[in-house]
Amino acid sequence: MARRPGGPAVYGEEFSFVSPLIKYLLFFFNMLFWVISMVLVSIGVYARLMKHAEAAFACLAVDPAILLFAVGVLMFLLTFCGCIGSLRENICLLQTFSLCLTIVFLLQVAAGVLGFIFSDKARGKVSEFISDAIVHYRDDLDLQNLIDFGQKEFRCCGGISYKDWSLNMYFNCSEENPSRERCSVPYSCCLPTPSQAVINTMCGQGVQAFDYLEASKVIYANGCIDKLVNWIHSNLFLLGGMALGLAIPQLLGILLSQILVNQIKDQIKLQLYNQQHRADPWY
Repeated sequence: MARRPGGPAVYGEEFSFVSPLIKYLLFFFNMLFWVISMVLVSIGVYARLMKHAEAAFACLAVDPAILLFAVGVLMFLLTFCGCIGSLRENICLLQTFSLCLTIVFLLQVAAGVLGFIFSDKARGKVSEFISDAIVHYRDDLDLQNLIDFGQKEFRCCGGISYKDWSLNMYFNCSEENPSRERCSVPYSCCLPTPSQAVINTMCGQGVQAFDYLEASKVIYANGCIDKLVNWIHSNLFLLGGMALGLAIPQLLGILLSQILVNQIKDQIKLQLYNQQHRADPWY
């Protein structure tokens, strides 16, 4: 190929700096998470539509369906930019994807660091969240199942103690409470009975009126916050591995998008250079 003396090499028209491997690897990477995001959004919307109208706005802050929907929408928007940007070689969309993914990654790192440094405040926020969830325990079936699962898995009851269940209008211990579950706790707090074939959903009847020693014979008397903190301290390597598993795809997406952006810019420069020198006799 001809070259101007002392000038840079001129590539042929068929040459491209854009690597098909990088381009389609980023596309299919985003496509995978795009499909996952649509599944999350669908589940979240379906779960919200299946709720009773009176409970639809009662506990938005502690609704698992809202969390799924929010995460799904965020993933959908990010991966949409990544998919279309890589397929169409659009620098604007790719830079938007890379910037947003970087912000999400930094926010996750900041949340982890701040949660570790200000552990007391983080514990207070968790306590507020659990208390709010207890208040709305009977308002949302998804939330109810989530709390029951957590109490059975961590073998705990309530937030700070089992008496936190008095925050719920159905389990409140006041004399004015006409509920049959007055001063009780959910069945998920109860100690398991190996020989029991059918779950006794009333096993926590009146337990809030017991002192700690009496209650511990019937239910898991320890609060879930202490159990959760102990579990975190005992599983730091597992949590670190999970955090790394979340970070690697994000960093990979940022790296691939930046590589592709640089390749597209080089390709644009090449095209401009070739256009400027088409009439050059040395071209």
